[in-house]
Parts: sequence; C-alpha cells; structure tokens
Amino acid sequence: MKIEEIELFGRKNIKVFSDRPKTIVEVLAKSVTNFREKAAIVTEERTLTYEQLDRLSTIIAANLQKECGITKGDRVATIIGNRYHFPLVLFACMKLGALMVPVNVKLSADEMSYIFSHSKVTAIITEKKYMPNLEKVREVDDDSLPSNENIFVIDEENNFSNLLAEKYQMEFVEVDELDSAFILYTSGTTGHPKGAVLSHINVIHSLINYNMTFNTKSNDKTLIAVPMFHVTGLVGQLLHMIYTGGTVYSMERYQNKKYIEQILQYHINFLFNVPTIFIMMSTIEEFRNNSFDFVTIVAFGGSPIYQQTFNLLREAFPNAELHNAYGATETTSPATLMPIVYPESKITSVGRALSVAEIKIVNYNGEECKQGDVGELYIKGPMVIKEYWENQEVNENSFTDGYWHSGDIGTVDEDGFFYIRDRKKDMINRAGEKVFSIEVEDVLKKHKLIHEAAVIGLPDPVFGEKVKAFIVSNQLSGKDIPEIKEHCLQHLAKFKVPEDYEFIVELPRNASGKILKNFLKEKSLNLKL
Repeated sequence: MKIEEIELFGRKNIKVFSDRPKTIVEVLAKSVTNFREKAAIVTEERTLTYEQLDRLSTIIAANLQKECGITKGDRVATIIGNRYHFPLVLFACMKLGALMVPVNVKLSADEMSYIFSHSKVTAIITEKKYMPNLEKVREVDDDSLPSNENIFVIDEENNFSNLLAEKYQMEFVEVDELDSAFILYTSGTTGHPKGAVLSHINVIHSLINYNMTFNTKSNDKTLIAVPMFHVTGLVGQLLHMIYTGGTVYSMERYQNKKYIEQILQYHINFLFNVPTIFIMMSTIEEFRNNSFDFVTIVAFGGSPIYQQTFNLLREAFPNAELHNAYGATETTSPATLMPIVYPESKITSVGRALSVAEIKIVNYNGEECKQGDVGELYIKGPMVIKEYWENQEVNENSFTDGYWHSGDIGTVDEDGFFYIRDRKKDMINRAGEKVFSIEVEDVLKKHKLIHEAAVIGLPDPVFGEKVKAFIVSNQLSGKDIPEIKEHCLQHLAKFKVPEDYEFIVELPRNASGKILKNFLKEKSLNLKL
C-alpha cells in the first residue's frame, strides 16, 4: 500500500497509508456492503450478521441521540464484558462521533469513580452484575455519575432493551479521521490511570498494519479470550476482523477447556493471546489430545515470550505463522510485529517496526543510541495517540518531536529486529495486566497500621510476574495478611492485590532517601534459591 507523509496532530513527517478508510464507521460500512448476511459477531448468547450489527447499532445511536442528548464529542462509558452488546454500543458511539470509554470490569468502585469523573461521562451502559459497584460510586461520589435516565443496564427488564427499540431516525453526524474515538484508561505512575485518547486515524492504521503483516482474509475467524475493553481485544481482534470481513467469536469469561472446545468446534484459525493463556491451555488433556492443524495465525504479546513457550506453540500449531507483537494502548496496539518469515535466531524479538512507524532507542541523556545499545524506545507514527485526556503535565512529559516515550527498555539489531529488555520502572506485568507499584503502595499505606510499603514484581511461571509487598509495621505480622488483602480489594482490582508479603523493620534506601527496589527484588530471588 502506498505511503505518504503528512502533518498529524501538529507532528510533521508522519507516514500514513494513502488509500485508507477515513473512519471506523467507514470500515463497518464497507464490510456490510461486501458481507451483508455473513456472521460478524458470534457470542454465547447471540449471533449478529454484518447487516444486523449495522442496523442495531444505528438504532442504539438514534436512541442515545434523541433520549440522552448524546452529541459529537460526548463520552459514553461501558462496563461490559465480551458480549454482543459491546460491539453494538461501540459502533453506535462511532456513528454519533461520541467517545467510547470502555471500563475494565475488574476495577473497584474507587477506580471506576475516578474514570467517570475524569472523563465526564454523559451515559453509562453496564451489565447488571456490575451495578453494585455503581451503587458504591453513587454513595461516595454521586457527581461522577450521569442521571439515572442515562444509565442503561443489560439483563434488566425494560432498560438496555429500550435502546434497541426502533423509535427514531438518527440524525447524521459528520465524523472525521482526526476525531477521537475511544478513551482507554491505562495505569499511571501517579496512582491515577491515564486516559489514552485513540482517534479514528490511529485505529485505522493499526487495522491496516495487522492485516498487511498477518495477511488476514475474510474467511478468517478469531476467538477473543482477552477482554474487548483491552486494546488487543478491541483493535487486534474485534475491529481487525470487522476490517477484513472475518468473524469474531467471543467468550464472556476465559475457561481453559471451553476455549479449546470452541477453537475445535468453530475451526478458529486466528488466535491472539498473552503467552499465559497458551501456557494454561497446554496443561489440560483436551489440548494435548487434539490436532490444531487448521490454525494458520498465532499472535502473542503483552508479556515476554520464552523459548519454551515458543517451542510449545510451534509444536501445537504446526501450520500457523507465529507473530510476536509489541505495542501499547498509546500506540493503538502494535508498534512492532514479527513478519511471516524470520530466522530461528530472532524468536525472542518482538519484530520490526511497522512500515509507517519510526522507532529510535534513546539513552538517559536523550541521545539516540548506537545499534545494539540499550535504551528507551521512542515511537512515532499515525498509530500513536494524540494525547492523554485532560492531563497536560503527562502530555508535556510523554512526547518529544512527535515521538511517544514508551518507558520500555530495549535494543535493535542489525536487521531491524527489536528486543525488549525491561519495562517501565516499577511496573509489574501480570498476564498482560499492567500493575504500577506506586498505585498499590498508596493503597497499602492507607491502612492505619502500615507505616511504609514497597511493592515489586517477581517471576511467576504462569502469569509472568506476581505482586509482592514489603510492609513496615509495628503491629502487623503474617497472621494479618488476609485482613491486608481485604483492605486492598476495597480499592484495587483483584489482579493488583499483592500475593506475597514480607514484614521488615525498615525499607532499604540510598543516600538521597530513594527506596532500593533492586535490593528488595534480589533479596526475594535469593530466598527462593
């Protein structure tokens, strides 16, 4: 596909694909024209053809527009798992020019409250089982929620179903490729999440990049096991398949046996997961006793891939192309992808930079590194977000000359293959879920009997990393761990709550008073030897 250079979001010389769809709405419209009666979405509850996806999302858009007053630029939050309602609301928002704010269903009421308040949502669409969290939000911060009339509940009689009632003609909204489409909240070092604003042009380029590298076609089928509210499920699978005219199958909740059974039943040929899921699959008999020779594409990312895992994938999926992927919410999923063909010596690489991406390795002085030297990855391209939502300080510190500072440490070899050596300081990667230590430490220190706390990540054979907390307290000890965990669960998602605890007299610090987390990690690793 032809590439040209444009100025984008005030950034000069950004490479873009010349012949590209302009909006996510246009992506759907093209697939509706070509694959009208074909299954687009298959969930455990319902199948939607491309025509139904288009028609029902327009009905929802009309109701949101006429009854809730949703206009271009408004934010609509969703607390929805992998159900057919998610893509319906997604395309309704896109047609209105509204920003969809998909909320992680695992978050605590405190975390949700911040997102609602920060993004100033006009409407919320939630599953009934998450209503208790909304009730807690209403008790502590009622102002962060829209009116009851603008909160719609799935599985509750005469509520979300009202949005599917055909009562109005939707007024057309002009949507441009530079318009914002999503706000995806990602953990931040301040303890509060940052709202990454994904524009239509960001998403479109990621869809094209995936399609070109993976060579996906309309007969491809994917099964989404990761959440649709994460950028991989949202862009790498859901919208990617809509772009190609493929079919999206989804599971509301990941279960090893059920996932494998559905792959076999529907002959799913395109898999995209964190390595943890593939490792979990390999532990059960159904995986070992069946052939998956129909699988043609296996992609993985979100956490490190090890030689042992790679060998497992190659043996289990003998006819599949194996693609490592590296990216972030801020790069609208991919920044690098492994090509179809690569030598054995490159298997630990995350691939080459996308054809429209520019990536440089920068040292601590802000200077570009020589090839092979280790430094931070700076990433530029049309898939890089314009900004974080209403966060001027972070915006000023996160971008330089059009490059986004990834915070990830890596190298690039003589063939242009990138390798990630480390991640953002103090960040813990648990099965692809990002956990920042300072956020967990802040919650621990809210406990009235905890004087100080430090949190680190330790290797875990299944989840990649697990969270360990070091606690300084005159009164607490090992017998109090259940109570400390319960305290954390009141403020944090379950995956962020520490699994291991160690009680110490004081935290190690250097001369300037900085906590020596490397010392704590080495101490913990030595104890396991």
